Amino acid sequence: MAEPKLKILMVTSEIVPFAKAGGLGDMVAALTAELSRQGHDVRVVLPRYYSVDIGRLRRVGGPLGVPLGGEEEWCAVYESRLPDAEGPVYFIDHQVLFGRDGIYGTKVEPSFPDNLRRFALLSRGAFELCDALEWIPDVMHVHDWPAAVVPVCLYAREEKGPFAETGSVLTIHNLSHQGVFPKKEFRHLPLAPELYTTAGFESADGINLLQAGIHNADILTTVSPTYAAEIQTPEFGCGLDGLLRRREPDLFGVLNGMDYEVWNPETNLHIAANYSHEDMSGKAVNKAALQEVMGLEVDSEKPVFAMISRLVDQKGFGELCGPTHGSLWSICDELELQFVILGTGDAWCEEELEALEEKLPNLRVALEFNDPLAHLIEAGADFFLMPSVFEPCGLSQMYSLRYGTLPIVHRTGGLADTVENYDEDTGEGTGFVFDVLTPRAIFDTVGWAVSTWYDRPQHISVMRERAMKVRFPWDASARRYAELYQWAIDRRLGRARRRW
Repeated sequence: MAEPKLKILMVTSEIVPFAKAGGLGDMVAALTAELSRQGHDVRVVLPRYYSVDIGRLRRVGGPLGVPLGGEEEWCAVYESRLPDAEGPVYFIDHQVLFGRDGIYGTKVEPSFPDNLRRFALLSRGAFELCDALEWIPDVMHVHDWPAAVVPVCLYAREEKGPFAETGSVLTIHNLSHQGVFPKKEFRHLPLAPELYTTAGFESADGINLLQAGIHNADILTTVSPTYAAEIQTPEFGCGLDGLLRRREPDLFGVLNGMDYEVWNPETNLHIAANYSHEDMSGKAVNKAALQEVMGLEVDSEKPVFAMISRLVDQKGFGELCGPTHGSLWSICDELELQFVILGTGDAWCEEELEALEEKLPNLRVALEFNDPLAHLIEAGADFFLMPSVFEPCGLSQMYSLRYGTLPIVHRTGGLADTVENYDEDTGEGTGFVFDVLTPRAIFDTVGWAVSTWYDRPQHISVMRERAMKVRFPWDASARRYAELYQWAIDRRLGRARRRW
């Protein structure tokens, strides 16, 4: 008997190629496309930011009225399509709230002061849009705090009517971002005042949108199994570990997949030479090209280490290049290697990397977003460093495995789920893993990789071939989500008992 096909609405603040600030946008696009390929009716709703060209969109219907607090905001709705999905992507257009640069803020103003109202409009607007389209989803899959009001609305406002049987799934992409606002902002939500306490919004800092979403969603997911376990601990729970432990029976880690069409060394047009695990000769060509592009000595004998990352503390840059204590100086000064870093981020980190680059002839830093260069780095580097403090899933280590660029990672979140530690005795493994994040641990593990490069080159060759064969397909992850959607629907209908 064929599996029932579902009507699924993704409510999100990001989706590639229209709007992206991090991995959330990649995940929503890839999952939507795969669910669509598997026969589900998947649609997406997000804000129409200033960066989304309205000239490339199609207007849908008339004005859309969205109640917020005691007022009603009037919006336009536009439509487009993802390249690999059948269903439409809807954009809620409100010039005052969304017609500005930035998704959540700008470099000067990292968080817009009216973000609660902006994303409350998205959450409530999702319901009004479905009503206007006369298309009611079986499940609403919401992503992080910007859409976390949706599960609250389902239980506080939609117990009767067209959404009475609609389930909810909330994916936590990064628990450290929770949507915390002053209590006085609650008046902007489309909810009765008493729900501030009864629906789980109340926190020491005022309003916590993600906390309320966790209270009310039928099913909770994270983007890797290890991260699902980690966030139930005080170390990684960001103050919500107790709540997440209570919701543990309904919390699931589903590992993100990756796009093997875009990130494929056999067909990639951004790299100097294509190659495969059966013929690795092209990797040496890419290494030479990378060294030349970055102004490094072209030397096939020296290992090239790389990072492509946001330059922020979460990615381990405090331990790597913090003034007076970071390990990057020692790595480049004491070890026979070359090092390449691509990314943008916090001003202190950019300034410190520039200062180190001036003093270290084997370090090159590109403070920019450069997608073609990112592909060349993955193809040309020998090792890829990811010393993240925490990493809900991570994609760069998956790309690196596919390109035979051995990852060096802190054992956390999705990094722990995707990289198998090297066994010096047998040559088994797909990368190098360390357990405690300190500057010394980073230095020692990079040193371990360097010694393996020079002393056990046969292990490097075998590990590369093994790494390039590893796969993290989206089809398996999408089938797991479809199963969880059905559980959420059953719970909403009362066929599965709510345990909280």
